[in-house]
Amino acid sequence: MTSEYTKIIVDEPLPAVRRITLNRPDKRNPLSNELRSELFHALETADQDDSIRCMIIRGAGPCFSAGYDLTSNSAQGQPFYTPGGLSNWPRHVVDGFFRMWDMAKPIIAQVHGYCLAGGTELATACDLVYVAEDAMIGYPVVRTISPPDNQFYPWIVGMRRAMELMLTGDHMSGSEAAESGFANRAFAAEQLEAEVLKVASRIAKVPTDVQQINKRAVHRQMDAMGVRAGIRAGTEMQQLAMFTKTAQDHFAEIRKGLTQALSQRDKEFGDYRTSGD
Repeated sequence: MTSEYTKIIVDEPLPAVRRITLNRPDKRNPLSNELRSELFHALETADQDDSIRCMIIRGAGPCFSAGYDLTSNSAQGQPFYTPGGLSNWPRHVVDGFFRMWDMAKPIIAQVHGYCLAGGTELATACDLVYVAEDAMIGYPVVRTISPPDNQFYPWIVGMRRAMELMLTGDHMSGSEAAESGFANRAFAAEQLEAEVLKVASRIAKVPTDVQQINKRAVHRQMDAMGVRAGIRAGTEMQQLAMFTKTAQDHFAEIRKGLTQALSQRDKEFGDYRTSGD
C-alpha cells in the first residue's frame, strides 16, 4: 500500500526513524477516513518493521491539522472496525487513540500552525508532542457541537485549564501548550523540525525490545489512574451533545456551507478564521 498513498508522505529522515507527513496542505490537512486509513496503515507498518525505532507525525503546508474532514461521511470507510450504533464515531476515535498508545514504537507529534479539534486528538495520541511557539492549539467545536470525541484535556492539562478550554473553545499558543503540559516543549517555528529530529535520534538509540516496555510503563500508570475508563466514558457525553438543538442547528448551517458555518461560529469570539490575521 505504501506506493499507493495519496494523502500522506512517508520518509526516513534519520536511521531507524519513520516520518509520516499529512499531505493535504490546501485544506489544512483535514483528517478524512481516507487519510486516516493511510496514516494507521503507515503507523502499523512501521511498528512491525524491525529497522524502525521511532515515528514522527507532522503536517505539510501551513499547519499540522485543522481537524476532521467535515465535508466527508465519517461513518463510511473507517480505517478499522468499531461497532456501529450510537456514539460510533467518538468510540472509533478513542479506539484509534489507544491503538497508537499501545504500539511498541514511540510516536512524536511535530505541531505547527493550526492544531484544532481532531488535530488535537491526533497529537495527544502521540507519546511526545513538540510544537512551534506560535502554533494555535484548541477545540473550537465545543462552541456549537460537543465536547471532544476523545476527552483528553483533564488528563493532559489538569482540571482548571481543561475547564477553561472546554467552556470557551479558545486556543493555546504553542508556548502556552508547553507550559500547560499539553506539549513537551515549544520551539521557534524555524527550529521545530531540527529539534524534533534531535529527540527522535536519541529515542532511536534505545532498542525496541526495551523501549516498548519503557513506553508501556508510563501508560500503565495512567491506566491505574483510570484514563481508559474515563476517556471511554466521555464518548457517551459527546454523543449526548450531538442531540442538542444548538448542535443540530449548526449541522444545518454546515450543510449550507462549511466555511460560512465555521465563520458564524467564531465571529463573536474574533478568533480562528475570523481573527483577521
